[in-house]
Amino acid sequence: MENMKISETAGKPIKCKAAICRNPGEALVMEEIEVAPPNAWEVRIKIVCTSLCHTDVTFWKISTGPRIFGHEAVGIVESVGEHVEEVKEGDVVLPVFLPDCRECRDCKSPKSNVCSKFKNRNYNGLPRDGTGRFRDMNGEVVHHFLFVSSFSEYTVLDVTHVVKISHEIPVDKACLLSCGVSTGVGAAWKVAEVEEGSTVAIFGLGAVGLAVAEGARLRGASRNHRCGFES
Repeated sequence: MENMKISETAGKPIKCKAAICRNPGEALVMEEIEVAPPNAWEVRIKIVCTSLCHTDVTFWKISTGPRIFGHEAVGIVESVGEHVEEVKEGDVVLPVFLPDCRECRDCKSPKSNVCSKFKNRNYNGLPRDGTGRFRDMNGEVVHHFLFVSSFSEYTVLDVTHVVKISHEIPVDKACLLSCGVSTGVGAAWKVAEVEEGSTVAIFGLGAVGLAVAEGARLRGASRNHRCGFES
């Protein structure tokens, strides 16, 4: 995957397409928006692949728009703000909706993934300064979602919500890692703590259920009983 040409857009607003929810339960509308450049501790990325999670559907039914959904994706770093050292322009990254400040007690602990430094942030997912990075062509603010908003060609995230990944990972598979796969594998590893040789029953075989099966296999389970189907 070739690095992007950064010099033409870094530090400037970018106009691009996004799928916007205007009203609860109504079809998303493809519109042109303006994406602001990243502020300090922020990263602007070009989305190259995104997927749909049931959480997006749940909030789509009740959302107060306009809003850009999507939180499972893979992107390429277009530009970074001040103080960002974790990634650079051209890196392939995975946006994640849970922050990792790498500093607080919970982020350093293997027992927790709920950051205590950036806690109590709601599903709107605004950057840490509390202001949005999206506007439509009428100048109206378009709301973020879960700190990612991947149903847009470009998006801006806090650096605590970005993980660098290898260029060699297929993007159509990597985009599932930030939610569905990590939820399922984490259920087997962190919650059930599946032990080698154990038998595991899995109720539901959607993306999360299949990830549970893979997580159990990696932990050495002898058999997985797969029961039913996820809606």
